[in-house]
Amino acid sequence: MNDAGAPAVKAAAWSAVGRALPHESSTLHVLGQATYTDDIAEVAGTLHAALGLSGKPHANIVSLDLAPVRAARGVVAVLCASDIPGTNDCGPIIHDDPILADGKVEYVGQPIFIVVADTHDNARRAARLANIDYEELPAILTPQEAHAARSYVVPPMRLARGDAAGAFAGAPHKVAGTLFVGGQEQFYLEGQIAYAIPGEDKGMLVQCSTQHPSEMQHVVAHALGLHSHHVVVECRRMGGGFGGKESQSALWAAAAAIAAATLKRPVKLRADRDDDMLVTGKRHCFYYEYEVGYDDEGRVLAAKVDMVARAGFSADLSGPVATRAVCHYDNAYYLSDVDIRAACGKTNTQSNTAFRGFGGPQGAIAIEYVLDEIARERGVDALDIRKINFYGKTERNVTPYGQAVVDNVIHELVAELEASSGYRARREAIDAFNAASPVLKKGLALTPVKFGIAFNVTHLNQAGALVHVYVDGSIIVNHGGTEMGQGINTKVMQVVAHELGVDMERVRATATNTGKVANTSATAASTGADLNGKAAQDAARRIRERLAAFAAAQYGGAPGDVRFAADTVFVGAMEVPFPALVQKAYLARVQLWSDGFYATPGLSWDAQTMNGRPFSYFAYGAAVSEVVVDTLTGEWKLVRADCLYDAGNSLNPAIDLGQVEGAFIQGMGWLTTEQLWWNAGGKLMTHAPSTYKIPGVSDCPRDFRVRLFENRNVEDSIHRSKAVGEPPLLLPFSVFFAIRDAVSSVGGHAVHPPLNAPATSEAILDAICAVEAAAAGRA
Repeated sequence: MNDAGAPAVKAAAWSAVGRALPHESSTLHVLGQATYTDDIAEVAGTLHAALGLSGKPHANIVSLDLAPVRAARGVVAVLCASDIPGTNDCGPIIHDDPILADGKVEYVGQPIFIVVADTHDNARRAARLANIDYEELPAILTPQEAHAARSYVVPPMRLARGDAAGAFAGAPHKVAGTLFVGGQEQFYLEGQIAYAIPGEDKGMLVQCSTQHPSEMQHVVAHALGLHSHHVVVECRRMGGGFGGKESQSALWAAAAAIAAATLKRPVKLRADRDDDMLVTGKRHCFYYEYEVGYDDEGRVLAAKVDMVARAGFSADLSGPVATRAVCHYDNAYYLSDVDIRAACGKTNTQSNTAFRGFGGPQGAIAIEYVLDEIARERGVDALDIRKINFYGKTERNVTPYGQAVVDNVIHELVAELEASSGYRARREAIDAFNAASPVLKKGLALTPVKFGIAFNVTHLNQAGALVHVYVDGSIIVNHGGTEMGQGINTKVMQVVAHELGVDMERVRATATNTGKVANTSATAASTGADLNGKAAQDAARRIRERLAAFAAAQYGGAPGDVRFAADTVFVGAMEVPFPALVQKAYLARVQLWSDGFYATPGLSWDAQTMNGRPFSYFAYGAAVSEVVVDTLTGEWKLVRADCLYDAGNSLNPAIDLGQVEGAFIQGMGWLTTEQLWWNAGGKLMTHAPSTYKIPGVSDCPRDFRVRLFENRNVEDSIHRSKAVGEPPLLLPFSVFFAIRDAVSSVGGHAVHPPLNAPATSEAILDAICAVEAAAAGRA
């Protein structure tokens, strides 16, 4: 201890948040020492499972001969739906999703039985040996077919405001059309995997790669016919999730647990990449029919859209996904009179699920497509049409679902990006280039983002945490969020370190475990750091207040004047090392651990009227993309991208910038190269890296400029930061519309290019040919 002289100055200059610190597992990642589920040392006697899959999209199972499977090398057991001791269901909301098909299959790849063998390879080989006779039934494969047949997994929804029909009838100009935007495979590097280890008194430990340990606990307990307290689910880290491990890790966890409980031996179920892609759902593809009325300036007067998503064979999370699409159709634009309809088409394909953005990107791209067409109709730059339709500050600032936009920075953010990217000068240069280049055509687009942050379902916006301070001054934090590479543990550790005034080296995050923090929500909807950071802050604050009271009693002064910073406790004119105070507090029997809890305030949502305040706040952003397209082949290249994203008071700028960069490239893949294709028999043919094309390093722009916008969150989020997981995925809208701009130039910007997403080279070439033909017809 020593006399500080001016301790307040030292304390005020110190902070653990707002710093560009490395990911807490970065060294382990680089050295290959980070433990994922498949790296966990296997318990003696561990068996391996594989799933037997359906070969038909829609059929009754007439006969199921599993004798060849049982006779295969190394097979220990084969389990069917009748062998499940509890409930045969893994649906997260509606119980329409069996773990194993029972008498009927509804998509190619649906699990029918579980093979358990001595090795992974033997289990996979045996799973292919079943003899199955089917009675085939009619199959619906596309959202258009489902809509026409009125085949839905949940009732259609509608959001209406004002008099859309009347406003449309009175609008001087109109645009109408259709759009199709494809789905997207999550393509996490680590596939689906679960390792179930039976324990005493019916106990079951399931270690799995999941974004939602609590839901896995519930599904496993129900499948085994047990209570939740019999099941512990743990996840230290995932090799990527992107929404694909929110609800759909349940099937794998349940299957492993059912086998382990039946055989009383540990069972690991690790999906091969092909099986993973065949079994699991993806981002929902959407089909749109739209019509919009607008005035002479290009301001939208009325908007009507009918969206239908390919839900797949069961509901999964399709209802909430469609709801978010409806609530993000406005994107950054004020829409006075709207009629927005959305349906979740039941198809005989994989049950689609969460994917980064959770319906928001599918909703917002539709209005961007419309504004792009209005700009072409009026013969002006699309940026000017977008700006004239932006939400206002004090008027024209209420969303179609009734939430006021109270922190609208889209005007300032777009103006800053427009200037820093040299947008206007580049537009002129591109026009000149295109006029002189008959084959290569350039395109440019600037698109904005307004994205709501919170779960659609209000009660999910809660989180818990535990913080333990040990006698040596080291700290453990455990929370309900899951680490999938996005840096949630790093941010939560920073929050705890800041609250207790200690160096980051003192803080360690442990595996997410349902036996430590119960009843947690999924790490999804960009709420991970917001919710769990607040909960951990609450727990650390309670400990700090106890230590402050103890320090004041020991050294004098008021507890409120005690400061914690720079690994030191400042008490009056005294400086006490944090570990020294902790040791003294322990001897004085001060509680050095605490739980914490947080529930996002001020949220409301009426699902019937589709009205309320579903979001805590909005995150904003914008991007400018420049592309060059070869009009003879449809090949293209992203030449330059400029991104500006509103992360509020960033908790960790390095992690947030990385998230923006990654989201941009992932979203670009969705809109350009990642094409899901089912054959006429309902089989997904793009089920491996050889046929499904995610962006590579060479697809990243050589000139990639990403910055964070300075903007303190007006809401009381964790240290006034903003979420950064999902919103940046909408930034590469600018890539799609830059490609469309380049294609449009082929016809002198007088023809709307019929370009759907993904804008593959084939789709681009088709659009070019269509524009050329239409332009020739006009001439």
